[in-house]
Amino acid sequence: MSETGDTPPPDGEPALKTVAMPGDANPNGDIFGGWVMAQMDLAGAVPAVRRAQGRVATVAVEGMRFHKPVFVGDLVSCYAELIKVGRTSVSVRVETWAERRIVQERVKVTEGIFVYVAIDETGSKRFLPDG
Repeated sequence: MSETGDTPPPDGEPALKTVAMPGDANPNGDIFGGWVMAQMDLAGAVPAVRRAQGRVATVAVEGMRFHKPVFVGDLVSCYAELIKVGRTSVSVRVETWAERRIVQERVKVTEGIFVYVAIDETGSKRFLPDG
């Protein structure tokens, strides 16, 4: 399977894998950017929840970039890496790769940094546990 772009996919298992379906597409067959962002948000929450040892809420998306479209039938993989830890928040870099079902290639389609804040059971901000 060939890979296109400047860099190969990240090492390790993706935080999330899913297939882009027709209901997530516009009339031209391209997947909506909002759907891709939602998948990235879910993937970024995986390491954020682990580090926070509990609930988190998304508070910002920084440096979001859409490089290539996602098409119906693509296998979408989101890789998430914790890049910054503060007192109440964490920043997670998320790269999204699409495996094209017909031509058997993997391409980086999006990337961005998602910021999550740790919250308690009432939804109020809380300090991260020592980690």
